[in-house]
Amino acid sequence: MPFLRPHAASRHVALSVVRAGCVIAAGIVATSAALGVPLRVPAAGQPADGFTVRHITDVSEPCKDQNAEVEQAVDPSGPYVYELWMGCTGIAFARSVDGGMHFGAPIGVPGSVRSSWDPAVAVAPSGTVYASFMISQDGYTYPVVAASFDHGATFPQVSSLVPPKRRNWGDRDFIAVGPDGALYVTWDYGPSAAAVTYICNPAGSCAFATGDLNVVMQKSTDGGKTWGPIVHVSPGFPASGGDSAPLLIEPDGRIDVEYQGYHITNDVTYTMTPAHSYFTTSDDGGATWSAPVQVGPDRLSMSKAEWWIDGDLGRDAAGNLYITWDTQHDGRDVGWLSYSTDHGKTWSGLQRVTPDADNATHIVEVVGGRGGVAYVGWLADSSSRGYAQYVRAFSISRGWSSEPVRISKQFGNAAVWPGDTFGISVLSGVNPATPGDQSLALSWGSAVADTPHPHSAIFEAVVSIT
Repeated sequence: MPFLRPHAASRHVALSVVRAGCVIAAGIVATSAALGVPLRVPAAGQPADGFTVRHITDVSEPCKDQNAEVEQAVDPSGPYVYELWMGCTGIAFARSVDGGMHFGAPIGVPGSVRSSWDPAVAVAPSGTVYASFMISQDGYTYPVVAASFDHGATFPQVSSLVPPKRRNWGDRDFIAVGPDGALYVTWDYGPSAAAVTYICNPAGSCAFATGDLNVVMQKSTDGGKTWGPIVHVSPGFPASGGDSAPLLIEPDGRIDVEYQGYHITNDVTYTMTPAHSYFTTSDDGGATWSAPVQVGPDRLSMSKAEWWIDGDLGRDAAGNLYITWDTQHDGRDVGWLSYSTDHGKTWSGLQRVTPDADNATHIVEVVGGRGGVAYVGWLADSSSRGYAQYVRAFSISRGWSSEPVRISKQFGNAAVWPGDTFGISVLSGVNPATPGDQSLALSWGSAVADTPHPHSAIFEAVVSIT
């Protein structure tokens, strides 16, 4: 979600399981971790419900200003872990060359400025690293993509996806690379920035009250040097109600997208009702898209006042797909998981992710592991002590195979914005500390008391799966 800056182009505010439970609705399964059970916290190097925290690093330590909105990527062919976030007076980037155990000093990504927002990062099969973010200049709002050909040491190539008309609205980009090296960026686009109005949270960022929202995609076939035209992903342009669209590319080149879809109720004022999560796919390189499939029932919707990025998409080694998101209903915010074993044609009944019964913020994301297994993380302020990063494991055959485990050792101030996203990736045999084992890299923003930061810092953890 955006963090509303002085130019008002985005929603961001200026930066200064199984335990098979009872059925609570058709197709929805509650966790047996009934409302408010204590969460296990592993001591350093000690396992808890299958997870062992090996190391936690303050990745942003040299950056003394606000640091938030981290995104993460790993190179599956080597020991590289990459973190990208809003900080260091622009968009900051840091890399690890030893599987996430240590990180070099952050650098500013070329092309970014203090008012850049919504970072995203991806790694090509060749090892090229792509860092994208949003910017607003000269009456245009658009994504910028920087490329590194030396594993993130430098970013010599920068390109801009400038739209055809001025005074547009633009927001949250995501980036992915296909097996053939083709590069794809989804972003939120509207023909008129004047049509977008906001609902802002003093301790978060902002949501949309009205707007000509659409999910669009652009493609590059020359390594990000040049970009093709805007293609509409969410049906109903110029005001489809779609936004926030993470994507992944299958081994055969198929493109899968999950997005948040509001329902536009007036084509003049662009008023809208609460949103649901949708899945769509393209098997022709993004030229055309399947009819979106709604995941989850109508009664569980996303509030218009929800300010964080809601919705994520993952794939395991066997090709099963997973979607996570959270909904607001009857005064409660609940995180959910659904999976598909048929490439997104149909989706399972909902599995409840978060155990607490409250209206806390739950930023929920997912990554696929070995066949039939996914790892679900969430950043939440459900504790009275503030924000913390949690994770648990899910198996298609067995349901939840762990209770929720708190990964962060300290809680972050709930009054300080930690960002609308966090990073979660599987490390398979790239971590020298656990050779041959499967581990997770987790990164998040948090304003903890004993860091040199006056605001939020970015933390990264290596978590072994035992």
